[in-house]
Amino acid sequence: MSSKPLGTALVTGASTGLGAVYADRLARRGHDLILVARDAARMEALATRLRAETGQAAEVLPADLTDPAAVARVADRLATDAAITLLVNNAGMSLKGGLLDNGPAEIQRLIALNVTAPTLLAGAAAKAFAGRRAGTIVNIASVLALAPEAYDGVYSGSKAFILNLSLSLAGRLRETGVQVQAVLPGATRTEIWERSGTDVNAFPPGMVMEAGDLVDAALRGLDRGETVTIPPLADEAQWTAYDAARLAMGPNLSRRDVAPRYRPG
Repeated sequence: MSSKPLGTALVTGASTGLGAVYADRLARRGHDLILVARDAARMEALATRLRAETGQAAEVLPADLTDPAAVARVADRLATDAAITLLVNNAGMSLKGGLLDNGPAEIQRLIALNVTAPTLLAGAAAKAFAGRRAGTIVNIASVLALAPEAYDGVYSGSKAFILNLSLSLAGRLRETGVQVQAVLPGATRTEIWERSGTDVNAFPPGMVMEAGDLVDAALRGLDRGETVTIPPLADEAQWTAYDAARLAMGPNLSRRDVAPRYRPG
């Protein structure tokens, strides 16, 4: 545990899965906690344990982040509480089935939780942290942001949005002392699979990472100053080449003249 006060970490989706593991690891690093999720009882049990084991303060802030009023309350806390130095935007969901199997209500709920809430919370944190010229924003995306053909496009699209948001924020905040990290998990053993009707145990052997291993790797990536951390990717050069190719296209994406292949004749 650090002897230097690290401030308070606000973690969304903190009642279970990656959020609960982040809370555990951050408390052991010396952060006080604000835990945000719908399940107050599970968060209180986690907070009680972490207070006893780490000596850090842990506050439970129940909120359904598909509710605009609840998002506004959490965003206001990020904007006004100067003790908060770290936001972990972890709350998220997937669908049972895909776009063709769900109605408007289910799709709107996913977009509210996976896109709208993290965007508004990241915005509130970014403004507050930039004003203080210090702070960290961790956004949990997914490797599916890079592989939309592998899964439903609504979920993977929401995670591609989080990756784009993170890359843009990182660039805008780089000179302010604010660190932004996008974490791209692969298949990870959490309750999101059961909630989406998928048996994670049916995945091929060696494909599913444990939540603790994922968060530990993500925090090492944060310590390394990475903007994008992909814990299961063994060959870092693959991401480097992908990102370099993307950036190399930049100067060629907006021009007066159409490309030759689209000209008549």
